[in-house]
Amino acid sequence: MSYSVGEAARIAGVTVRTLHHYDEIGLLIPSGRTAAGYRSYSDPDLDRLRRILFYRELDLGLDDIASILADGGAHAHLKRQHELLLTRIERLQRMVAAVEREMEANKMGIDLTQEEKFELFGDFDPDDYAAEAEQRWGGTDAYRQSQQKMSGFTKADWKRFLAEQEDIGRRLAEAMRAGHAPDSAEAMDLAEEHRGHITRWCYDCTYEIHRGLGEMYVADERFAANYENLAPGLAEYVRTAINANATRAGA
Repeated sequence: MSYSVGEAARIAGVTVRTLHHYDEIGLLIPSGRTAAGYRSYSDPDLDRLRRILFYRELDLGLDDIASILADGGAHAHLKRQHELLLTRIERLQRMVAAVEREMEANKMGIDLTQEEKFELFGDFDPDDYAAEAEQRWGGTDAYRQSQQKMSGFTKADWKRFLAEQEDIGRRLAEAMRAGHAPDSAEAMDLAEEHRGHITRWCYDCTYEIHRGLGEMYVADERFAANYENLAPGLAEYVRTAINANATRAGA
């Protein structure tokens, strides 16, 4: 099927001038011309235009797009697009996490320099969200304990807290990759260490509360992402390890 330049522009949601420019620079040359000499676009032309617009959405320059399109067939382009999307999603997730973490620090009255904000929160995915936490658990003893403890955190305290949290998550991912079952002694010991970490830094994390956290790590996609970014399937693995550890303790 053939399309006029106006039809192609309408379908793609761009201006006719944009298509003229792409033709002039050789990025998208229409495969045909009408008897009157007007541009005529084919379905493959529109497929190429769709790829161009995709890469433009990722802020790639036209020269870079031309190089990408010159290398590989349809499957190669789909694979490339998939990789770029995953990279962008990960970057956006990290940006959102950094903003939320800074919001939490601001709420708790932590006065940090710009360098300290980047150092502490720039690459950290938070495991709680202050405003929502207050709404959901503001009346509980655990929330009051966490506010009392964490509001007094110094920069050094935050560094130790985040380092321990990251280390436990990393070792849980390693245990899963090594083939240790979530109800194995190795996994349950790590779950117990995780519970102890929360008790030491935040609030008295009973086995019942810990089970609830495990469920939240799976049910809430934001919390799940903290573990899934370390290893696919880790959120479910952590929940099972938490439950197994609570059962082992008779709770």
